[in-house]
Amino acid sequence: MAAIDEAAEKKLKSRIRKLKKCNKDEEEKEKFFNQLGLSFTISLPTKNPEKQEDMINLYTGPDGNIVFAEFAYSEGEEFTSVDICEKDLKVIIESFADFKLKLLE
Repeated sequence: MAAIDEAAEKKLKSRIRKLKKCNKDEEEKEKFFNQLGLSFTISLPTKNPEKQEDMINLYTGPDGNIVFAEFAYSEGEEFTSVDICEKDLKVIIESFADFKLKLLE
C-alpha cells in the first residue's frame, strides 16, 4: 500500500472519530460545523453518458447557505462550466427540496 493510501486511511479514521464525537456532544458539533462548508455534485442523466456529462455543483458556507453554484458540461474531452444565477438556483433548490441522504436498507 502506498504511503498516500495509508495516510488517507488514517485521516478517514480520524474524521470518523471526530464525527462520532460531534454526534454525541452538541457543543462539539456546533464548533465543528461552524468551520465547515459543503460541496456536492448532482449528476444529471444524459442520453449518452459515455460521450456527454452534465452536472450541478453546489458550494455552501458553514451556515448551509449556498455561496456558489455552477453548471458543468462536457462532451468528450471538452469541458466548460457556467455560473448559475439566483433565479435558476431557486428552481434547483425547489426541485430537490424533498431530497434526503440515507443508506440503502
